[in-house]
Amino acid sequence: MKILLANKYFYLKGGAEASFFETAKLLKNKGHKVIFFSMKHKRNFSSECEKYFVSNVDYEKDGFKNMITSSVNILYSFEAKRKIERLIEKEKPDVAHLHNIYHQISPSILHIFKRYKIPIILTLHDYKMVCASYSMLSNGTVCEACKNGKYYHCFLKGCVKDSRMKSLLNTLEMYLHHKILHIYDLVDIFISPSKFLKDKFNEMVVKWKIVNLPYFVRVEEFEPEYNWQENSIVYFGRLSKEKGLYILIEAIKDIKDVCLKIIGEGPIEESLKLKVKIEKLNNIDFLGYKNREDLKNEIRKSMFVVVPSEWYENFPFSTIEAFALGKPVIGSKIGGIPELIEDNVTGLTSESGNVEDLREKISYMLNNQDKVIEMGKNARVFVKKELNAEKHYEKLMQIYQELI
Repeated sequence: MKILLANKYFYLKGGAEASFFETAKLLKNKGHKVIFFSMKHKRNFSSECEKYFVSNVDYEKDGFKNMITSSVNILYSFEAKRKIERLIEKEKPDVAHLHNIYHQISPSILHIFKRYKIPIILTLHDYKMVCASYSMLSNGTVCEACKNGKYYHCFLKGCVKDSRMKSLLNTLEMYLHHKILHIYDLVDIFISPSKFLKDKFNEMVVKWKIVNLPYFVRVEEFEPEYNWQENSIVYFGRLSKEKGLYILIEAIKDIKDVCLKIIGEGPIEESLKLKVKIEKLNNIDFLGYKNREDLKNEIRKSMFVVVPSEWYENFPFSTIEAFALGKPVIGSKIGGIPELIEDNVTGLTSESGNVEDLREKISYMLNNQDKVIEMGKNARVFVKKELNAEKHYEKLMQIYQELI
């Protein structure tokens, strides 16, 4: 089978990209031909399809011309439409499996797939389909004001990066795509990694066909370590406000016999470092970006991983990768996280945004080291049994075959 995979980033930027590349690798290993469509970027991996990629779009770049060009691309990218048609005419794929295409690519490409009668699958990695700012957050708190297509709340609240102009653009985008063009109705099947996201979409009056298919992990690529070399715990991922890092720092700062290692990059990195410096917190280290193997080694050396999110996480890769390395996870009781963490079996859940509850759960783990080892072993068994590549591939093929 020939499968076209599309995602706006062609480098490892986050969980969506991890899923995108792992899916590509799985399909190639099973003998399928994979064709890529994405955006040009200096950090991209190489691809023989890169001449078809759309031009780089940087929404943070200043200038009136860039603002106009970027705005047009968000609403409807004619460049993406032209280039995807050239790629389709050359490769003639059997199916199109899309991931994050919003903004930089736009859904303009859906019209071309339909013209060539190519079935369309779209994996949902966030809430962009029902929330103009993608995260269902407003001013740092969970928000469902856009429910039932009331997208104007995004503009009224200034949800997108605290910018009224960017919020207006995203609001217009939602009305154009969902109320005027109804363009996402062209998608044949949506895939939701978490049951929570699937249920939330249905609750917000989305009538599309959505199937639940969790992410998978190649356990053979993760050598587990159930013990630890140092009294450390790890957060790894994007450093952004909704990830709950301020809460985590507050929870850990009075626990002196453990070191918190924060691994990753993001918009609040400098703010977090300043907080740690001002408060003279000596038990918190920022390790920055780590390549895949170095990241695994840091996690192996630690006791457990913390995922203190304050937003509706979908199905966090950080949790399943920690499990694969034999580490239990303390995760917020929000979004799809409780689908992964079974209390006292594979880790612990804590109330999102509650410093005292998180501190209590961390202390419990530190004081019950035999339990930490036991939960780490359970976590490894869980991903090996429930989130393995073979199980994922079998269901993915059922979806493809049903459409073809």
